[in-house]
Amino acid sequence: MAVPVSQAFTVMSYVLKQKLKGRKRYPLVLMLEPLFRCNLACAGCGKIQYPAHILKAELTPEQCWAAAEECGTPMVSIPGGEPLLHPQMPEIVAGLVARKKYVYMCTNALLLKEKLHLFKPSKYLSFSVHLDGEKEHHDFGVCREGGHDIAMEGIRAAVAAGFRVTTNTTLFDGADPNSVRRHFDQIMEAGVESMMLSPGYTYDKAPDQQHFLGKAKSRRMFRAILSNRKKSWEFNTHPLFSEFLMGKQDFECTPWGMPTYSIFGWQKPCYLLQDGYADTFQELLDATEWENYGAKSGNPRCANCMVHSGHEASAVDYNFSSLKGFIQTAKRYMFKPTYDDADAMKLLNEWPKTSHGPLVQIDNAASTNVVVKTTVQESSAVSGD
Repeated sequence: MAVPVSQAFTVMSYVLKQKLKGRKRYPLVLMLEPLFRCNLACAGCGKIQYPAHILKAELTPEQCWAAAEECGTPMVSIPGGEPLLHPQMPEIVAGLVARKKYVYMCTNALLLKEKLHLFKPSKYLSFSVHLDGEKEHHDFGVCREGGHDIAMEGIRAAVAAGFRVTTNTTLFDGADPNSVRRHFDQIMEAGVESMMLSPGYTYDKAPDQQHFLGKAKSRRMFRAILSNRKKSWEFNTHPLFSEFLMGKQDFECTPWGMPTYSIFGWQKPCYLLQDGYADTFQELLDATEWENYGAKSGNPRCANCMVHSGHEASAVDYNFSSLKGFIQTAKRYMFKPTYDDADAMKLLNEWPKTSHGPLVQIDNAASTNVVVKTTVQESSAVSGD
């Protein structure tokens, strides 16, 4: 089972409750960003390009707990930045677990092994390790030689200590489907509970703008990767979202499904786009012009987006919106299809070999040595400490 039965039941009960109340827009997962600073400088990231005073800012534990209660969803994902750089992250996580929120604490795992003793194993807590494929591909993607080996050490240590561990793999143009499939084998052999997979999003602030996937390339790549799959692979994604990536389903974006709360407030309209902020979650729902987002809106920033934060909630909503959707999903979970596809296997076998070229570490030192005052709590330590 990709998730504990208790979690699956809790999410199902929550979604059905929203349906019975007639709510057309409801959150599925809170994307909680307590800080933006990071100990990596990935070329495809649009989060760490903020000025130094923003990278110093942090949410307090009380602000994090209040956002989770205000939003009301049973699941909380904590991305960043690197959450383990927040000095009160163990307290934040413990408070969310005490509120019976299912927490996915996202991390590049560079600090996981040394920070592990600060957390307690729980069915409510999973370390979601960002791991973008095999060693060469991951190290190139995060611009850090040796990053893959350190992350794998952290994964093994967390599994051995009794923690739930999942992985999050983001793919860009140039990814090798054969390598990704070998990566799945390695991850499952390490004892990971399940894996999440998504194409990258074209962050405007990302230094590398050349390697983001369009929809046609995404579907071709994910068809090669996810067809003819092994029964041993467990995915932490809705099965119909996986089919969406493969081109077998057609979902519109549900930008309100995974709302984001950060040092700036509630981000309009979604985790990926920043078109202003709201002071409350209800204001986010009421004041955002939702018709201006998603592929059908014609918004050019949404044209090629297929990422999980915009579309997985759509798959879940479809799951519970009709008998057809419910039956389709139930069959996927019960029989775990392998998606046998001869053409996809041919595509996989003929996929061209690619070379990343030399690994280049992006210098983020300029953003780590300035301390200024803002309106939210800040760390007195320099970024990366």
